[in-house]
Amino acid sequence: MKFSTLPSAFLLSLTLMVYAQDESKILVELDSKAQTYSNIAQDIWQWAEMGYLEEQSSALLQETLKKEGFKINAGVAGIPTAFMAEYGSGYPVIAILGEYDALPGLSQQAVPEKSSAGGAAGHACGHHLFGTASMAAAISVKDWLGKSGTKGTIRFYGCPAEEGGSGKVYMVREGLFDDVDAVLHWHPSSDNGASAGAALANKSGKFRFHGISAHAAGSPEKGRSALDGVEAMNMMVNMMREHIPERSRIHYVITQGGKAPNVVPDFAEVYYYARHESRGVVAELFDRIIKAAQGAAMGTGTTVDYEVIGGTHELLPNLTLQKIMHDKMRMVGGVSYDDSEKEFADKIALTLGQDRADLERAELIAPYKTEGTAYGSTDVGDVSFVVPTAGLRAATWVPGTPAHSWQAVAAGGTSIGHKGMMVAAKTLALTAVHLYRNQQLISEATDELNERRGEQFDYSPLLGERAPALDYRK
Repeated sequence: MKFSTLPSAFLLSLTLMVYAQDESKILVELDSKAQTYSNIAQDIWQWAEMGYLEEQSSALLQETLKKEGFKINAGVAGIPTAFMAEYGSGYPVIAILGEYDALPGLSQQAVPEKSSAGGAAGHACGHHLFGTASMAAAISVKDWLGKSGTKGTIRFYGCPAEEGGSGKVYMVREGLFDDVDAVLHWHPSSDNGASAGAALANKSGKFRFHGISAHAAGSPEKGRSALDGVEAMNMMVNMMREHIPERSRIHYVITQGGKAPNVVPDFAEVYYYARHESRGVVAELFDRIIKAAQGAAMGTGTTVDYEVIGGTHELLPNLTLQKIMHDKMRMVGGVSYDDSEKEFADKIALTLGQDRADLERAELIAPYKTEGTAYGSTDVGDVSFVVPTAGLRAATWVPGTPAHSWQAVAAGGTSIGHKGMMVAAKTLALTAVHLYRNQQLISEATDELNERRGEQFDYSPLLGERAPALDYRK
C-alpha cells in the first residue's frame, strides 16, 4: 500500500505520534541545558542593571544567541541595549520577547530574610529570568526548525527598560514588529497560568519646579520654594482622586526636594504615573495632572516644566493564541520543590504573614479564563495592538509573593526562580512549534486582532514622538 493511500485516521495518528516525539525531544533538550540557563540568569540577577543601563545583561544574551547561529541586530530603535536576534527565513515570523531590567532600591541577597544592600537595584520583577527563559525558548525553536527542515523565522526581541521606560513602545513605533505574525511572552509570578491577560494603560512623566533660593530663616521673603510647588501639586492631585474614573491609579514619588532645611530649594522634582484600563482615559488624566502642576507653580511663585518618560497601551488579549499556550503549559506542568526549597519557601511565607507556603499554587496550572483583571502595566500592551500576542506567568517566586518586593528578588536568585524559568521556556517553545505546524491558527489570530481593535484603529504611542528616555534611571 502506498503512503498516500493509507486511511486518513492512520495518517492522523502517525502525525500526532511524530508531533509528540518532537515535543518530548524539545523538553528533554531544554532540561539538559537548564544549568547553563540558570547560570546566565544568575549573572543577570547579580548585575541588576536598571532600564536602558543593561549593558552587561544585553551583551550576554546577544553573545549567547550569536553563538547559537542567530543574526544579531544591535542598538535598534535608538536604544543601545535593545536588539533583535533572528534565525531562519520566510513565513511565519514568530517573535519571543525578553526583558532584563532591574528595579531601583531593591537589592537583596538570595536569603529568606530581608537583607538589602543600600540603595542598589534588584530584580524584584524577575526580568533576569524573563530574558533568559525567552532566549532559551528561541534557541530551542531554532534547533527544531533546523532539524525538522521547517520553513519559518524565529526572532528574539531584546527589550530593555520595561519598568517605566517603555522600551517596546519605541520598537513598535520604529516598525520593528511590522513583519511579525505572532508574538509570545511571559512574566515571572507566584503561580502558573496562561489565561487571557490584562494590563492597565500607563503614562508617566517627571515634573520639575524651579524657584529662588534664599536663607530659610534670614531672608525667606526673597525665596520661592520649588518644593512648595511640588507639594502643592501633590495636594491638588490627591484631591483630584475623588473625581476621576473608577479603576484609575495615580502614583508619585518626590525624586528631589532640596538639600538642607535652611536653604529654600530652587529645584524640586516629582515623578508621576497615571493608569487606567483605557489609554484614552489615561491621556485625559495626565492632562489634568499637567494642569495641577501649572496651577501649583502659579500659586507658589515658581515655574514648572515636565518631561513625558513613558506611555503604554492596555493589553489586548488574543484568545486564539492564548488557548494554545494554556494547553502547552498544562502539558509542561508546574514547579516541584525539593526539601531545601520547601524550607526556604516556608521562611519566606512567614514574612508574608502566612503560616507556611501554599506550594500547590506552584505545582498546578491555574484554570483557563478568557478574561483577566488589570492591575499593573506593561509595554507589551503596545505590541499586542499591532501583532497577535499571547503570554503566560510561571511560578518563579514563593506563592503569595508580591512583585516588586525583596521576597521576589530573593527567590529569583535561587533554584526556585530557575525552575519556574524553565517552565516558561518549555511552554513558549512548544507554543511556537505548534504555530509553525498549524499556520492557519496565525491567520485566525490575525482576524481576531483586527476584530478586537476595530477597523478604524490607528496606532499612536502615548509617549508621542519623544526620543527614548535613556537617562530616566540616572
